[in-house]
Amino acid sequence: MTTLKRLTLTALLTVVALSAAAQQAPEKGTKLRLSLQEAQNYAAEHNYALQNAALDVKKAEATRWQTLSSMLPQVKAGFDYQNMCGYEMNIGGRGSMSSMMPDSITIGGMTVPISFPSSSGTGTTTGGIPMNPSGTFSITASVALTGAQIVSTTLNKIAIDMANITNQKTEHTTRTNVKTTYTSILIMEQTLALLDSSLQNMQKLLETTEASVRAGASEQINADKLNVQVASMQNTIRSNERTLKMLYNSMLLLLGADVNAVIELTTPLEEVLDVNYAARLTMGGFNIEDNYDYQLLQQSEALSRRQLTLAWMDFTPTLSAYYQYSDKTYFGKDAGFNMTPPNMIGASVSLPLFQSGTRMAKIKGAKIGLMENLNSKQQAEDALKVQYNQLCYDLVSAIENYNIQRNNLDVTRRVFRNVSEKYTYGHASNLEVTNASTDIITAQSNYIQTVMNIVKAQVALENLLGQAIEQK
Repeated sequence: MTTLKRLTLTALLTVVALSAAAQQAPEKGTKLRLSLQEAQNYAAEHNYALQNAALDVKKAEATRWQTLSSMLPQVKAGFDYQNMCGYEMNIGGRGSMSSMMPDSITIGGMTVPISFPSSSGTGTTTGGIPMNPSGTFSITASVALTGAQIVSTTLNKIAIDMANITNQKTEHTTRTNVKTTYTSILIMEQTLALLDSSLQNMQKLLETTEASVRAGASEQINADKLNVQVASMQNTIRSNERTLKMLYNSMLLLLGADVNAVIELTTPLEEVLDVNYAARLTMGGFNIEDNYDYQLLQQSEALSRRQLTLAWMDFTPTLSAYYQYSDKTYFGKDAGFNMTPPNMIGASVSLPLFQSGTRMAKIKGAKIGLMENLNSKQQAEDALKVQYNQLCYDLVSAIENYNIQRNNLDVTRRVFRNVSEKYTYGHASNLEVTNASTDIITAQSNYIQTVMNIVKAQVALENLLGQAIEQK
């Protein structure tokens, strides 16, 4: 085979191997085009914290079934083998007693031979019953029931309800976190767009100023000042680009997506930032029953009440019953001595009488725990109502400030364009250009901050309203 043919064959095999590896390996750098709703649904399906919350529900259900199964009949089977190693059960007598002993005895329908070998000169006769190897197969069914077991099933049911509420709260929090990060990315992209626009304007002014310096119509100090402003704005843009990258990484973690995936957001900021909807949130009222934290407090109260009941259950009796079937088999030519009944049933009732005050101390502790839980619930209820009023005030203030800063940004843009045009024709000073540039950057920063304030206040209020938001 020539060198050319070997190289060609090697190249073909390499291509085939790489193609197969590409088909088997997971795809990296997948592009995800997601609207806000799609991003939230994706996170609800793939977020690791949410998956763990769902597993906690299944774990609580498994624990409840474990408690229930302890109240059901328990059945076990066993086999027991015994070998006496040739031992015989001896029956002794004297003199003429041997003539009075039968050659065999019948026990339980079985005939067992008896032999009487004699010892010369002693006058003693002995009889033996052979102890043959035996095996016993048994099946035992038993059940035990206490008041504590019954109450424990209700405790497990409460634990399942709490796990479900926690799961719902985790999903709600995940969705709001996705919304916050999604909005932050859109805001940062808009910030970069505004900074890029301002940078282009500053660069044009710098070019014009440098041309004036070369023509002798302007001083070098003016060009140097603009040059510093351009460099500062470029540094700000690079810093914001790094922040944007961090936000995209945070979004990947929230989504539970491949860390090498590329995200493209399709919902514009104008749709995400619905100021009218945010204003309506402050007018809908607050039903505290929809708050997830309050629901958990209610379940915690129910749990404390059940624990008090469980403490009282120490005074209740324990009921138990069993049934046993046994089949004993002897191995050998002669039947053995079988005293094992094939069927047996039994039942018992036990009642604790005295435990040195342990039970009453346990009941007292459970009562104190319930009182503490009721106090905590009332305190949390008052705090949630105050928090609702405060969040409504914060959201209304953020909306009002947003309207002001939006108008201020529009005004500063027009001022900057006016000053830049005058500066081009020599009718405005370098100081006026610098002030106008600073004003527009400040206005942009204030506007972006007010947008973030609305989003944060809205998300905080949505988290407080809880289930009511999901039902809309």
